[in-house]
Amino acid sequence: MADSGSNYKALTGVRLEELKVAARDIKTFAGDVRVWAFEGDMGAGKTTLIRELCCQFGVVDNVSSPTFSIVNEYQNNIGEVFFHFDFYRIEDISEAMDIGCEEYFYSGEYCFIEWPSRITNLLPDQYMEVKIGIVDPAQRSIELTKYE
Repeated sequence: MADSGSNYKALTGVRLEELKVAARDIKTFAGDVRVWAFEGDMGAGKTTLIRELCCQFGVVDNVSSPTFSIVNEYQNNIGEVFFHFDFYRIEDISEAMDIGCEEYFYSGEYCFIEWPSRITNLLPDQYMEVKIGIVDPAQRSIELTKYE
């Protein structure tokens, strides 16, 4: 793991069995940032990482990709709400606006966004980008950048 500044952190060589530790590091690094944008190729592990992050937050609901519903809502054991978005299938940014994504992003609740590049203009000024790269079938690199 490398750290080069307070707004950037790289986790390299993360093995699948180390996701729990990586998720804990990501949660700590994020601080007060509530909107997290997950970038990575298909199959890189965005949903898997989000599932582990939700475990770190004590989410009691089943965490799955909202591929067709666009957004899933989860709750943890102390009543906090988490929104999980998947914008892969949207054809136009207006579809994201139609579901009121900006209201979600500015709600103060945690928002985990897969395929944020499809709605870049709608992201708030303060968010954290989580880039997942495939090193090999069993390892990932994760780059964290906070925009504040």
